Amino acid sequence: MTISVAVAGASGYAGGELLRLLAAHPEFEIRTVTGHSSAGRPLIESQPHLRSLAHLTLGETTPEVLDGHDVVFFALPHGASGALTEQLTQVGLAVDCGADHRLTSAEDWAAFYGGEHHGAWSYGVPELVIANGDGTFGRQREALIGATRIAAPGCNASTVALSLAPGVAAGVIEPRDIVSVLAVGPSGAGKAAKTHLLGAELMGTANPYAVGGTHRHIPEIQQSLRRAGAREEPTISFTPVLVPMSRGILATTTARVVPGVSAAEVRVAWERAYADETFVQLLPEGVQPRTADTLGANTCLMSVTVDEAAGRAVIVAALDNLAKGTAGAAIQSANIALGLPEDTGLSVNGVAP
Repeated sequence: MTISVAVAGASGYAGGELLRLLAAHPEFEIRTVTGHSSAGRPLIESQPHLRSLAHLTLGETTPEVLDGHDVVFFALPHGASGALTEQLTQVGLAVDCGADHRLTSAEDWAAFYGGEHHGAWSYGVPELVIANGDGTFGRQREALIGATRIAAPGCNASTVALSLAPGVAAGVIEPRDIVSVLAVGPSGAGKAAKTHLLGAELMGTANPYAVGGTHRHIPEIQQSLRRAGAREEPTISFTPVLVPMSRGILATTTARVVPGVSAAEVRVAWERAYADETFVQLLPEGVQPRTADTLGANTCLMSVTVDEAAGRAVIVAALDNLAKGTAGAAIQSANIALGLPEDTGLSVNGVAP
């Protein structure tokens, strides 16, 4: 049976990536797309690369337009989906690619976002290691089975959480004094015109932003590390840097190795966590990930190295912020919720050169 799908915010970058992946999904039928200022215009004007969807016209983003679909994906600005999703009464599965339903803590929401906190939905990072509370560990995908409301992750947050959770869960790295620096493409900031995102401002330079613990993905990372079984409150120095590539995240994260733990034991923690995962892959020793190898794919590529002199584990992770970081994670999670094979409509193959 065909599953009817609507995409709210279809004119933006995240919405466009959702549509690109959904167009190749054998079980989903895209019936409705909506926008804001673009409502009433052909989708192809906003997403000229989506030729197979040229028949669609952008509608208004209202509960009346979105209700009645089997699945609705929200690709709206932060703070825009919470009130809207509360008005839906005839949607089997809602997947929010914005931040409105990611954080369990109302205090964290107030401190980093502000406005009304709409509560947390099932977190859409299936591979995330989760402590069961009895010394064993599962995966977040178990919480997605049969879910009707899913919060897709922040792209930076999921990259760093996937980088750290295996070591935290295994007790081989310390959850305090974590340092993460990320090279990120500007598409993660959305499609709205902003001076600092103009090509002339980005080309030939690297620009740090949200320096000094102000980035909104910090509490989301800490939340994931607590779920992974952090034995003390996680602390992280998190610094993203805009670089002149349209897509991609390269996150270099370091954490103190627990005294007495060997480099071999550190690597084993990541090998065990991701040995059976399709979309999160640990590379062979000595091989480092590149963002170019993940473009368009639903993969996170990762390396783990121990800096013996500094006593720190160095985890480098690469992914496409629009694919695995956002739209791919949303569709992967929806597949699980609906009982479909997890990889339906998703590929590990990127685009090169």
